[in-house]
Amino acid sequence: MTDTTAGPAGAAYDRGEWESWCRRRERTVQAPYGPLSVTGTHWLAEAGTGGRVEGLPGSWSLTPGTDEVLLAASAEEGVTVDGAVLDGRTALGEDDEGYPGASRAAHGQRRLVLLRRDGQWAVRVFDPAAPAREGFTGIDVFPYDQEWVRAGLFRPYGEGERSVLVGNADGRERGLGLSGELAFTAPGHEEQEAALQVAVEHDGGLWAVLADRTSGVEGSEGSYRFRFLKTRAPDAAGAVTVDFNRLVLPPCAFTDHFLCPFPPPGNRLPFGVPAGERAVRSDG
Repeated sequence: MTDTTAGPAGAAYDRGEWESWCRRRERTVQAPYGPLSVTGTHWLAEAGTGGRVEGLPGSWSLTPGTDEVLLAASAEEGVTVDGAVLDGRTALGEDDEGYPGASRAAHGQRRLVLLRRDGQWAVRVFDPAAPAREGFTGIDVFPYDQEWVRAGLFRPYGEGERSVLVGNADGRERGLGLSGELAFTAPGHEEQEAALQVAVEHDGGLWAVLADRTSGVEGSEGSYRFRFLKTRAPDAAGAVTVDFNRLVLPPCAFTDHFLCPFPPPGNRLPFGVPAGERAVRSDG
């Protein structure tokens, strides 16, 4: 069995590289179409008469039985699709949420990103002039601590992925796909193995949403109510480095218009993790 006690050393996990990672994170969240630029997530099922959605130009119609949404607009409304002004109707599919600046539909500098959750369509608006982006001054982080670079062991579920119903930041419950457990020990708690339920991402890396004893606590010792953990892909034996210094704030910490999932049962750790990102700084 792989040891889950000691944390590995190495250039990929040293303080200098972590400091560079922190700077890249701040640039990413403050990018013109980063999470700070989101000003709304509009559900098309709640559209009014004629497919009109408050806060959006044009009219948006669901097309049952297809993977497309019908967008209609006059030239005067200023909607563009693939860079050309729309004067009529066109069918749109789901956009890649990882690249909102590449969405097909736009309104001036705003990007209109089509997405789906549990079969429900929505339009998420990214606006470079969003107040949250203009007021952003940085991300508070806990001091780097090599002790929080831990050896982990991924144990996939024998029956494959399972779905757990969890609350989301918008007040709704949705299924969260989970692929197995990530076992590790925490500094000062080496006698007791801990485990997180994790998902396997497209690149093979692991992802978890978790809370700990710092979550929701005010002041410099506390952090946001939950955070996200990502790792590289485990090796063939399931061994993987778990760097808690790279815990990140979820998108909903930057703006209220994201649908972040809350931690599933078992992912509320009984100890504090004073590592990683802890809070957003803003002069707003």
